[in-house]
Amino acid sequence: MVRERLIILTAEVEAHLDPVLLEHSEAGVPEEDPSHPLLADAPVATDAPTFAELGVRDEIVKALGEAGIVRTFAIQELTLPIALSGDDLIGQARTGTGKTLGFGVPLLHRLDVPGDGTPQALVVVPTRELCLQVAHDLTDAAKHLNVKVTAIYGGIPYERQIAQLRKGVDVVIGTPGRLLDLAEQRHLVLGKVRALVLDEADEMLDLGFLPDIERILTMVPDKRQTMLFSATMPGPIITLARTFLNQPTHIRAEENDAGQTHERTKQFVYRAHSMDKLEMLARVLQARDRGLSMIFARTKRTAQKIADDLTERGFAAAAVHGDLGQGAREQALRAFRSGKVDVLVATDVAARGIDIDDVTHVINYQCPEDEKTYVHRIGRTGRAGREGVAVTFVDWDETTRWKSVSDLLGLGQPDPVETYSTSDHLFEDLGIPSGSTGRLPLSHRTRAGLDAEEEEKLDNGKRKRRRRTGSGSGSGRGPAEQAAPEASEETRPKRSRSRTRSRGGVTVEGAEVTAEAPASAEATDKPASDKPRRRRRRRSSAEQAAPSAD
Repeated sequence: MVRERLIILTAEVEAHLDPVLLEHSEAGVPEEDPSHPLLADAPVATDAPTFAELGVRDEIVKALGEAGIVRTFAIQELTLPIALSGDDLIGQARTGTGKTLGFGVPLLHRLDVPGDGTPQALVVVPTRELCLQVAHDLTDAAKHLNVKVTAIYGGIPYERQIAQLRKGVDVVIGTPGRLLDLAEQRHLVLGKVRALVLDEADEMLDLGFLPDIERILTMVPDKRQTMLFSATMPGPIITLARTFLNQPTHIRAEENDAGQTHERTKQFVYRAHSMDKLEMLARVLQARDRGLSMIFARTKRTAQKIADDLTERGFAAAAVHGDLGQGAREQALRAFRSGKVDVLVATDVAARGIDIDDVTHVINYQCPEDEKTYVHRIGRTGRAGREGVAVTFVDWDETTRWKSVSDLLGLGQPDPVETYSTSDHLFEDLGIPSGSTGRLPLSHRTRAGLDAEEEEKLDNGKRKRRRRTGSGSGSGRGPAEQAAPEASEETRPKRSRSRTRSRGGVTVEGAEVTAEAPASAEATDKPASDKPRRRRRRRSSAEQAAPSAD
């Protein structure tokens, strides 16, 4: 039995750390500069230890200081002394509590500089967006060290990532599917990894990555430091930790009575009719003091339709979902972060890992499937000490599902009030100016829009065909990218590939057909040429066996 130590930070034990402050940040506590984005309206624990006081390398301290990050948050204060010494640990804290630097700083601190070009550290994350975010944060923290940080994820060609690995890297951040592909193809060498981090382990479990994680863990050396970070600790994650970690210290940085939802987020729930939702949404997006806003839908098609409809109504909107290429997804996120668009419509899977501090409103256009999805969605707002607003539309056929979510989270709103786009209480609750309609007035259309953000052609201008089935490693995509929940929606008509078939010794070129076309012999076996093909009638086995009448 592997021994675990548990450290719990509570508001009673550490009174100098503000419990609200512990809820938010993916970096650390900045200096008292009111202009710093992390400090607006946010309290600062000025007596929290600095990174320098905890013994972090001078080069890392300098890089963090240039970013305005000097003092630590709770999860960082507790993990750094243990991680810097090379011990295994389990960090448990809600999203937005500073976990990235909690494992990133010790990981960079313990690197051999300069290295030999073989990866010394590996960080495994569940989604592409989180992969890019962590890579960006670690690159900034390591800019005064002579180390190379590389992001490895699916959705883009292999060649660019293989070229980066051949040039030599020190730290690799990646998603499980693409990591396994490159490791099995011998492009990614894991034999010298001395530090391994599993970030958002519970999300990787939810997305079906656990078998891939176990395979990766068998590829790295047994003698290593392993850090596992997770918001929750379900049974399979505990089993994983006890199997692959060596006497880990379990750190939980939160209050004993902390709720699952952010306390600074105001939550409104309305029973809405499906034919009136878009009108309601257009009015909600005209609420006073609304800034960047995220809209969640369950399916890819719905997400794209909402974004298109809002754009037609004058809003600066963009969509992020699995049907978009990686270049288009990154274009939408860059436009959202820069303020060129202020409305981002996303599916649950595509939104995992998106961390933007100044989101003021989250709208659940479709009721979340369960309480975990609801917490994930509304956790996009109310960050960095700010207040947020979460609005949920519940259709008539979703009332049972919503009641379950409300009861499990203790929201006290099992029966949403019936609401329409013209309801007075909708305008009053959200501060919507009277007289607002379903279109944004011309005087308010001040955003540059998605077209103002250039799309990077990550696929060299080629549109790759999505694989429908199969989980082979050759695709470069893990279970979440191949068979994620958002892929189970109603599908659009797709065209099958032209293929060669052999029938009765005759080669037949299969014509392209839509998925909705009847699966008849005429539809699938029509020759490529317009010239009619002579068919020879073949006798069945019964006819061949029967005696001739002659």
